[in-house]
Amino acid sequence: MALDPSKPISQDKYRLPTNVKPTHYDLTFWTDLESLEFGGFVTVDLEILEEVSAIVLNCSDDLKLGDASVRCITLDVHELQSARIVADKELNRATLNFNTALPAGSKAQVKISYTAMLRGSMNGYYKSAWQRDGKTEYYALTQFQPTDARAAVPCWDEPQLKATWTITMISRAETVNLSNMPAESEAPYDPSSAFGTLLSTLPKKDAQWKITNVVMPLSGRTIPLRVYATPDIINQGQFCLDVKAKVLPLYEKIFDIEYPLPKLDTLAANDFDMGAMENWGLITGRTSAFMTDTTKVDIAQRKWVAGTTSHEVAHMWFGNITTMEWWDYLYLNEGFATLMGESVVLGKVFPEWKVDASFVASHVHTAMLLDAQLSSHPIEVECPDANFINQIFDGLSYSKAAAVLRMLSEYIGEERFLKGVSLYLKEHLYGTSVTLDLWNAISTASGEDIAQLMDNWITKIGFPLITVTETPNGIHVRQDRYLANGAPTEDENQTIWNVPLAILSVDADGLVHVDKNALLGEREKTFVIDTSRTFKLNAGTIGTYRVSYTPERLSKIATEAAKPDSVFALSDRIGLLFDVSELLKAGLTQVSSLLTLIDTWRNESSDLVWRSMLNSLKGITNPFESHPKILTPLHAFIRTLFVPLVQRLGYEFPAGESVDVVQLRKNAILGALEGQDESVTQELLSRFTDYMKTGDSSRMPPDIKSPIFVTAARYGGREHFEALLKIIDNPANPADKDVAIRAIGSVEDLDLMKELFEYIRTKARDQDVIIFFLGLEINPLARQSLVSFFKENYEAFSKRFATNSMLKYLVTTCFRGLSTQEAHDDVEAFFKGKDTTRYSMALAQALETIRTRIAYIERSRDDLSSWLKQWEERFKL
Repeated sequence: MALDPSKPISQDKYRLPTNVKPTHYDLTFWTDLESLEFGGFVTVDLEILEEVSAIVLNCSDDLKLGDASVRCITLDVHELQSARIVADKELNRATLNFNTALPAGSKAQVKISYTAMLRGSMNGYYKSAWQRDGKTEYYALTQFQPTDARAAVPCWDEPQLKATWTITMISRAETVNLSNMPAESEAPYDPSSAFGTLLSTLPKKDAQWKITNVVMPLSGRTIPLRVYATPDIINQGQFCLDVKAKVLPLYEKIFDIEYPLPKLDTLAANDFDMGAMENWGLITGRTSAFMTDTTKVDIAQRKWVAGTTSHEVAHMWFGNITTMEWWDYLYLNEGFATLMGESVVLGKVFPEWKVDASFVASHVHTAMLLDAQLSSHPIEVECPDANFINQIFDGLSYSKAAAVLRMLSEYIGEERFLKGVSLYLKEHLYGTSVTLDLWNAISTASGEDIAQLMDNWITKIGFPLITVTETPNGIHVRQDRYLANGAPTEDENQTIWNVPLAILSVDADGLVHVDKNALLGEREKTFVIDTSRTFKLNAGTIGTYRVSYTPERLSKIATEAAKPDSVFALSDRIGLLFDVSELLKAGLTQVSSLLTLIDTWRNESSDLVWRSMLNSLKGITNPFESHPKILTPLHAFIRTLFVPLVQRLGYEFPAGESVDVVQLRKNAILGALEGQDESVTQELLSRFTDYMKTGDSSRMPPDIKSPIFVTAARYGGREHFEALLKIIDNPANPADKDVAIRAIGSVEDLDLMKELFEYIRTKARDQDVIIFFLGLEINPLARQSLVSFFKENYEAFSKRFATNSMLKYLVTTCFRGLSTQEAHDDVEAFFKGKDTTRYSMALAQALETIRTRIAYIERSRDDLSSWLKQWEERFKL
């Protein structure tokens, strides 16, 4: 089970001693891409803060350490001592013991040589494979966050212990060496030089090698921007490059801090555990996160590339220039990069994308889905060890943190918020920070007590449900903790948040007013407004909370929102829809309320609202997949919503169409496919069949490739299945591969499904396994088979993903879609006695999700059946 975030955790065991402090590293290392080995030596300058006769640093057991020495520099005395190395595999440390103590206040140098094999695990210093002319070739790259720099070099691998670096890279002459800074020089390797003596482990000295020196000063003002990838896809890097060129100067302007490095590169890797990584001056990530042919991919893919690029560039300030002191404060990196990179700055570059409204669905809502569970954790949570650190790279550190910061920005005003952020960065340039540092800076800029305002949003689990009751003179509002499983107990309902209510009201002249100063800082409070006219809380859905109205008021709000000239913004409609969708799951409203709301909005024009309606409908259909008496009329209802849109918009995408129309057509087709409309299914299947026969993909527009691929997998035969596998093995672009991987999970033929599981087990790249699982998860016919497949191969997966974060995602994806008590108990029994420390929170969340689905089915079955029956009678179906 997950650790209890309410109990303090001793971190002493997991933190390095503070008796020495590294100030500079001089690293020289070689890499051989033929033998897949690397090695070298590192010299570390230290400040000795306390007298020591042993020095402890981080070192993975991957590294085979050679000689180690310590040189003490006290006045003019230089003493060189050999050091005895004692390894601690459990904590990934090495202790250097020496005879003569180093006095406090002195300076010292540590030198260590080492060798290692390049990992194949997508972390540390690892190999990535690609195909050139049918031959497998390799390159090597790093993924250090959160605790894997120690797998590449012995070092002090903690965020607070920042230091400068000088790097010398030795590699074969035909290779390209990249680092955080531009190469200062390159020269042929001379084995008779000092390097040759020091690098006695370098293999094949008769081969041609070159030395690349990289110095890490904070200087230089010319900013070349480059993208690196394998030759077969490098032509797809222009869009990433264009986005980077647009967002980098915007960040400088907003933060009033220049980007200090003399270059900013991006490397697209064929094997990557996360989406991307913000290495200072050298961003790395998946090929699909950066490489795209804008003429052949859909808008969603362009949005992902742009959002990922902007997010990682934001990290050049949040995370690199200013770093969180420890992993407890991960959100200071990730929450800010998410808000700034995927909303504030991206919205300035692509206003037509309506990114603020999209942010409500992609981050605010998804964060609350996770945070509505008892197994959630605070945004700021103590992280004792590497296993726990890896688990908090989740929707709370990213999306909830971003949503809460957005709420603060809206409450005090974006100008004051960003001014405070700039102050925060300037006060901690090249240093580390904690939450209070941020609050103090924004308080200075705004004149508000930000620490008092925001403390519970950061340090407490969960978020509030605001219940609105109308009174003769206004509204009475009450806050309680929102839980997906229903009403919280008294012990679970102790937190009182400071809630910006953002009350929207309409006066007698029809003018709209939003009271942004309305704050609920107690359990309940009354506000004076005219309830005879339209009103709504959480205007613009700026707050990280849900709102519950009476059925009568909800009906009035829904009717107003359906008007073409509604006073409610796009974000209001999306937020209202998600509130109702989740309140019904908690038993706080009925499923009929959501269906009535959607039925009222069938003339909606926004693609984002249609997409949100489709997601809400999937939230109803998925738990009832084994209830045909409910599912059949529900599919019929869905068809009446989306098929008319398909008939009006068609399947073609004329040049020059707006983003809204393109996305609306795509959502209409997706919705009709969800409703199992035969005419749409046949049209999509015929398009893929034509592609198989001719090799011409022109009838598969990029924006509907996903539903076309899904249809081919679900309704096609072996030929369609094998055609999708060919796309996966040899895609025209990285986006096509990801789309095909997800889609092939929709296969319904059990023999083909078995072949797919075998492909995943034996042929799928490590980074793609989770994408296969995500596709299979949404296939009701595959869900139990996926569970069996995971259980049968648990030991293999556990070993395969022993050092990265993939296993926790597999656990979540594999089990959260189950919906029976028997399945729940079976999951518990399977994991009983297993070491779950790497995925304890994911497992707890999956089990809680199953319990919530079980309760939802029981609560909603009769109401859903009744509404659908009345609807059928009304439409005479």
